[in-house]
Amino acid sequence: MQKADKEITQGFPQSEGLKVAIIGAGVSGLYSAYRLTDSSEGLDASQVQIFEMSHRIGGRLESVVLPGMEISGELGGMRYINTQEIVTTLIESVFSDELTHVDFPMGKDSHHFGYFRKQRMKMDAWEDAQKKGEAFSVRYFLNDEDKGFSADQLFNKIVYEVLSNDPHFMDKYSSKIANPSKYEYTFELTREDWNDIKPFITYNFEGPYNGKKVNSIGFWNLIKDRLSEEGYNFLANAGGYYSNTINWNAAEAFPYMVGDFSDQTVQYKTIEGGYDKIAYALADTYLKKQGAVIWGGNRLVSFTRKEEGSYRYELLFFNEDQKKEHRIQANKIILAIPARALELLDQNNFFFNQDTNKKLQKNMNSVIKEPSFKILMGFEYPWWKEDFGTEAGHSITDLPMRQCYYFGTDSDNSHSLFLGSYNDMRTSTFWNVLEDADIYEPKVTKLLNAEALADYKSVQASKVMVDEVMKQVKELHGKEDIPMPYVTWYKNWTEDPYGGGYHAWKAGYDISETMKYMRKPNLQEAIFICGEAYSDQQGWVEGAFCVAENMLQEHFNLKRPKWLNESYYLGW
Repeated sequence: MQKADKEITQGFPQSEGLKVAIIGAGVSGLYSAYRLTDSSEGLDASQVQIFEMSHRIGGRLESVVLPGMEISGELGGMRYINTQEIVTTLIESVFSDELTHVDFPMGKDSHHFGYFRKQRMKMDAWEDAQKKGEAFSVRYFLNDEDKGFSADQLFNKIVYEVLSNDPHFMDKYSSKIANPSKYEYTFELTREDWNDIKPFITYNFEGPYNGKKVNSIGFWNLIKDRLSEEGYNFLANAGGYYSNTINWNAAEAFPYMVGDFSDQTVQYKTIEGGYDKIAYALADTYLKKQGAVIWGGNRLVSFTRKEEGSYRYELLFFNEDQKKEHRIQANKIILAIPARALELLDQNNFFFNQDTNKKLQKNMNSVIKEPSFKILMGFEYPWWKEDFGTEAGHSITDLPMRQCYYFGTDSDNSHSLFLGSYNDMRTSTFWNVLEDADIYEPKVTKLLNAEALADYKSVQASKVMVDEVMKQVKELHGKEDIPMPYVTWYKNWTEDPYGGGYHAWKAGYDISETMKYMRKPNLQEAIFICGEAYSDQQGWVEGAFCVAENMLQEHFNLKRPKWLNESYYLGW
């Protein structure tokens, strides 16, 4: 059912070589091509070409429309934050004629469910009790001093306590954090502040981690030490994402948790018609240049260093359509691909050599690849609105479905979009074993006949998977008569070449040095790596853009684009 993107060209270039070969048509590869060719001083686009192993662009951005509705569903990344200046400026200024930004509504907690250890509540239960001077009780054996806190509030409490017990932090940044009331914590630290802080924060509490740098401690270790293992389980479950509470680098977790997830002032936005339109806007601008091409169906296998001739490297590709190998030469290579895709390249060539290049191998291994699954569902009517008054946002549970999102209703009919399961990490194996079974048959509705649904069979989840999701959806909402969807769309980002939906830094690494190193691992070679994986905004398009922009300024001598604020901090 999925058709090749119009931006993709089949086949393989016939030219002898290129100045820059970009591997990967995700957002970092597209951004690199856009920037390298986007000025009078830029490179000739015929000398900067992109090679993509699939027949679509966007990488882990993939917006789709289910039959019978015009609403875009997101199988990958689905939103951005107003403080992320590159993606915000591109969408709202540079490409404002092509793209329309809209709010990504999160609804009201009073209309969202939480369901943990078979206890069902509305997600505003904690704040509602606090207003009455009470402490909402959950089925977790929390420490007395932690009772009554919501998951977001406990994350903030942990970060505040660690920071406020570090004398060096308090000497410089005490005015930027506050605890104005029992449940309220505020952080006014910028990304630049955090990057100044993260390498030096020290853990000053009695126990096994006393005196250790926080960046050498796993986040699970730290949460357990501050709250107890039972407290950790509460945060892991009620926080919605197991990826947030795995044992990743605790110092990196701090700004992520209090900024992206606990900050109630964060404004989420997206693009009308689908978030992947940012990828298409970059591609379209690049492809308007004479000679610009995105070659689809070409999987990079390896590359070698040339000892003579006009070009430094020869790249070996396997063309999936022709089922044969091709070679092309280039002077520079940009590997704009995730961590798992790097591992799938020839690890015995001169660049990766797993026997001799231990530093690169170690730094490639500095991130955790995080499994992620989504199951979009189309319903004949918005049962969540009719039954519960829910307009938007998400509900959270410790069931393997983990989260569901309530999206909109088509403006022309009652067909409605629902994200039935958004899960990651430890729940992934629950769904893995349900993949290879008979598919869910799309159902004819009053508005859709069998012919209109036929093309969508290839993207359906299995019947047993849909049945299991719906069983959990009913349990989460405490309602047995929720209808079955008429169509689904399932995506497993754990499969190669992605290896996961997003990444997280491991504990014990000097992230500032690793990020700089990974952009150009060998100073003697013109081979570069960019993308979200090795960024300080993992899981966000902005992370990929910042890494690419830093790489282009440092190693391609590009000046900061005029449309980007001079004061905007790009990270390490």
